[in-house]
Amino acid sequence: MESTRGWSGGPVGDDAGDGALGRLLGVDAPGGADRRIVTGALVCRYCDGHEFEVTASECFCVGCCLPIGVQDGDLYESPGGDPYASADRALWRLEPCAVPVPGDPPDVIKCPADHDLFQVAAAYTLGEDGRVRRLSVGLRCPVDGALHLFVDDARVVPVAC
Repeated sequence: MESTRGWSGGPVGDDAGDGALGRLLGVDAPGGADRRIVTGALVCRYCDGHEFEVTASECFCVGCCLPIGVQDGDLYESPGGDPYASADRALWRLEPCAVPVPGDPPDVIKCPADHDLFQVAAAYTLGEDGRVRRLSVGLRCPVDGALHLFVDDARVVPVAC
């Protein structure tokens, strides 16, 4: 499935993604009372994979086929670690802001050049209690540099375990 949401150009190559993904996710976005955290390109905590296949509802590591937890809150940590990487992970569901959050059907997303593997980065806003309140997820095709905002500032709603 070629996504209907906009794509933009970015740098080409495996090692060129962190800066482009950071800009896509708004590295300098204001936090107000909340804190906005932007990760670098995500790395699978199980197999160290750094490329993901993306469906309409989730991002899956190419190396081990496990989801990164966009829908349920179990996001992978970035290579340098991130403040939300802890044993106290919260489960959530996403509520859309202006742009719909991922959902059915589970078709594979492809960039405009028809590639289907992406580097993935996340930006989230933490509330004063340290819990994630809003989430954005960016995609970058390392082959042609195409950038895409997969989840755009969706509200995170906690779910009881």
